[in-house]
Amino acid sequence: MNKILFALFFAFTTLSFSQIKGTIKDKDGNPLPFVNIYIENTYIGTTSNELGKYELNTNEKGNVHLIFQYLGFKTQKHILAISQFPYEFDVILMEEDFQLKEVVVTNGENPANEIIRNAIKSKKKNAAKTDKFEADFYSRGVFKAKDIPKKFMGVEIGDLEGNLDSTRSGIIYQSETVSKIKFQKPDNLKEEIIASKIAGDDNGFSYNTALNTNYDFYENYVDFGINMVSPIADNAFNYYKYKLESTFYDDKNQLINKIQVTPKRDKEPVFEGYIYIVEDTWAIYGIDLDIKGYRMQQPILETMKLTQNFSYNSENKIWAKNIQTLDFNAGIFGMKFAGKFTHVFTNYVFKDAFEKKTFGKEVVTFAENANKKEETYWNEYRPVPLTDEETTNYVKKDSIQTIRKSQVYLDSIDAKGNKFKFHKIITGYSYKNTYKNWNFNYQGLTNIGSMSFNTVQGYNLNSGFSFRKWNEETGKFTSISSTFNYGFSEDRLRVNGRYYHRFNNRNNAYISLSGGSAISQFNPNEPISNLVNSVATLFFKNNYMKLYNKEFAEINYGKEVTNGVFASGKLLYENRRALFNNTDYTIIKNDDLYFSNDPLQPDNYTSVPFEKHHIMKASLGTRIRFGQKYISRPDGKINIQNDDYPILSLYYEKAFGASNSNYHYDLISGTVDYNKTIGNKGDFGLRIKTGKFFNADNISFVDYKHFNGNQTHINLLNNSLNSFNLLPYYTHSTNDAYLETHIEHNFKGYIMNKIPLLNKLQWNLIGGFHQLNIPNMKPYQEFTVGFDNIGFGKFRFLRVDYVRSYQNGFQGDGVMFGVKF
Repeated sequence: MNKILFALFFAFTTLSFSQIKGTIKDKDGNPLPFVNIYIENTYIGTTSNELGKYELNTNEKGNVHLIFQYLGFKTQKHILAISQFPYEFDVILMEEDFQLKEVVVTNGENPANEIIRNAIKSKKKNAAKTDKFEADFYSRGVFKAKDIPKKFMGVEIGDLEGNLDSTRSGIIYQSETVSKIKFQKPDNLKEEIIASKIAGDDNGFSYNTALNTNYDFYENYVDFGINMVSPIADNAFNYYKYKLESTFYDDKNQLINKIQVTPKRDKEPVFEGYIYIVEDTWAIYGIDLDIKGYRMQQPILETMKLTQNFSYNSENKIWAKNIQTLDFNAGIFGMKFAGKFTHVFTNYVFKDAFEKKTFGKEVVTFAENANKKEETYWNEYRPVPLTDEETTNYVKKDSIQTIRKSQVYLDSIDAKGNKFKFHKIITGYSYKNTYKNWNFNYQGLTNIGSMSFNTVQGYNLNSGFSFRKWNEETGKFTSISSTFNYGFSEDRLRVNGRYYHRFNNRNNAYISLSGGSAISQFNPNEPISNLVNSVATLFFKNNYMKLYNKEFAEINYGKEVTNGVFASGKLLYENRRALFNNTDYTIIKNDDLYFSNDPLQPDNYTSVPFEKHHIMKASLGTRIRFGQKYISRPDGKINIQNDDYPILSLYYEKAFGASNSNYHYDLISGTVDYNKTIGNKGDFGLRIKTGKFFNADNISFVDYKHFNGNQTHINLLNNSLNSFNLLPYYTHSTNDAYLETHIEHNFKGYIMNKIPLLNKLQWNLIGGFHQLNIPNMKPYQEFTVGFDNIGFGKFRFLRVDYVRSYQNGFQGDGVMFGVKF
């Protein structure tokens, strides 16, 4: 009954607010989606939906000159004599009569090539006409899933909050936004979202914005996560072949060239399809291009289609983008996904210049009550009608939300999982109160996922308790947890606890308290993971992990003090004790002995690497993201890194209150991170770390600066700009000055894609350089060359590097194997 009432209400409000509406079909009666419809010589327009239905909101009466433009079909102009609203007008578009007689090769020159050359020569002039403007912007996103299993890798998927039907298919995300934007090339944006709507979430603020929707083919590259080469880029002839497939005249009697775009090499970051170029002005009339997922290095994505329609205003002689659509299909593990994003630009006002402070760091804001607009508002301002499926989805999701957010429903669902059984003392237990946003978890006595092996503890595993409470609207989050770690060979239980509270998700202010007993690596960055160390130890007797015991108490506080500047402080107490090996167990038996637990003397099994002591530390740190922009949402702040600038981190640490004053010291350090995409030539990364100890001649080895080495030839951390490949873990640790440099360039297929046969592998060539400078030693250097994106089909997560190291001459070489996800 509620659905019927909603449908009647929807029909009524549609009749009340839709001014000009109708259906657009071809001569065979097939609906035509995403037809560009606009009032002549204005930027008041709309587009048709997948069923060919359109609605155009205008108060203009009398003779209204309406243009219907669709790629591949004749543009039609109709003069509508409107005396009252709503006004219904259906249209049948005829396929374009393409003129093939002009498609000839003259003097061996492909006529399409000359058109493209003219478009390249003219693109700066054409781009400048639309480089500053105000406009109304509408965005709709629909994401569908199909063939979703009930369980994946043993984990219950459920019906995805009611989004899946009995066939395990359905719309899992649907949202809309209406906003006003100001834009200035290349990337200055000011957007205010007036209305926001998400199916099934009456408090939802959509993530659809005009940000990252500027797919500008007048630029050399179009950003789709990887820089795709525009068909009219300066170097486009290195990547594309062109064919003048046909020509036709639009309603203004302007000759339009339909040019087929074909990649020269299949694996390059290129498009294929059609680009429409206006004769004489050489402006873009339309875009109809396909993108293959493997060309974007997104193997899960199968295909994406991008269309753009431009309308012409004869008064200002500007071709402006009115409609943009993105359709994609993806799939993995038998699951299929499809999506469509529709962007409509209307009411353009082109500017000669903006006022000086128009654009700032805040790029997107939400108007008050943007998520509370009534259906009458959407029916009036939505430029693209909903399909029946989308209308039904809103009704369904809103009904489901009412039920599934109720306390009765949430408590009933929680009750099923909250049932306690005796065996859960062993396996673990969770209790949830979803309505009040909190949960409790007990890890059990057999937390196999936490089990690891080292020569100090032998086999060891964790258990513990945790409590979490959150508020999605304010961003507050509180966590209280404890960890119980037991080492079987050491026969020792260590217990520690942690309290963490985030005050909001605007400046991300937080405080954390922790304390207890724990076992730690000498290098607090933990360069060797429990998994890698367990394998290296049990199978090869390479016990590289070096550990010490600590009883500790720690307090941390941090927040973003102003946009782009995050500051934090820490106060720490530690009581430290050296540890010895307690087991010689191994799976693969051999006569080799385990190394000792002394990081500097691997054959020293009797003396300790440091004396037992306690110490206190105070530290201050800051991270500065230069040029950072951000989105202000009612439910938080989203920061946007500006890759034109580096990230600078500064850190000061003071040790005091130690049991031996020789352990006191001061440390000043800093880090510079810079990552930049260089055209279509790949991604460049740089990290420089430097620091200097003062009054640190006799400090504990625990407090030395340790560097992230690797002796296992395995890298599961995907941190190539923060670690070395062949450097022993503790041979270069220092209590003096240091300078650490990491450089890497991932060519993203720029070289490999051009080599016959090898380009079929779709591997990415990577080159790298790493250097460490410390006093009284020659610089340690590593040169690397390797490949990532190794794998097959949609599974490409492997990386292999060949490394050569030098220090006062050649030191050694090796092969590194990595995994990225």
